[in-house]
Amino acid sequence: MKYSIEFSPIFSILRIKLEVGEVIKATTGAMLGLSPGIELKVTTTTGKGFWGSLGAMFGGVKLFSTEYTALQAGELVLAPSAPGDIVYIPMKGGTIFTKVGAYLAGSRELAISAHGSFRAMFSGKGLFLTKITGIGHLFVNSFGAIIEKDLSPGELYRVDTGHIVAFDESVTYKIKRAAKGIFTTWASGEGFVCDYLGPGRIWIQTRKLSSFARLLSPYLYRGSTSSTASDYRKDEKT
Repeated sequence: MKYSIEFSPIFSILRIKLEVGEVIKATTGAMLGLSPGIELKVTTTTGKGFWGSLGAMFGGVKLFSTEYTALQAGELVLAPSAPGDIVYIPMKGGTIFTKVGAYLAGSRELAISAHGSFRAMFSGKGLFLTKITGIGHLFVNSFGAIIEKDLSPGELYRVDTGHIVAFDESVTYKIKRAAKGIFTTWASGEGFVCDYLGPGRIWIQTRKLSSFARLLSPYLYRGSTSSTASDYRKDEKT
């Protein structure tokens, strides 16, 4: 399998060249285009059947994925749903944790499951994450560009939780408020942060989806402020 990441870092696409018999698994809805010799089928994301995937879904993992099998040599092009970057992570038997929705594609052999709970999140001990383990190819996507940072043993680094993309299993983390006091938290615009402790790699996205959504909020359609067809008919009668 050969791949290239193009139009990075904002409108990235993933182009994969598959040889006969090679298989790649991707999140549903990511396919942009493919050669006619590549067959696709829908499968459960976790590989543990419907009920296993249903349990993972409550942790934010998509219930289904799409498997692409090359019956003939050809290419597959994938695109994330949001404008951003794609990074390749070679999996060598370890574990990578990603934010929910960051998984784009990977080898069929990789094990994918949900990690975290509401109790852990509110106690400051965890997040809802996607856990990816095994050997093979892994591609994750972001909102905005991706920064990779390698933490030394004992090195501490703080990241806004909205900018998290992925991190190595060797990295420990703890969730905390960005500032002391409710007013300071509200006034600063910062909610929760994640304290990472090395060794290991972390991947950070340069933009936060929730902040972008707030920016667009004043321009979104609001039905109550718009005239309807019936309003126009009333005006004509008068």
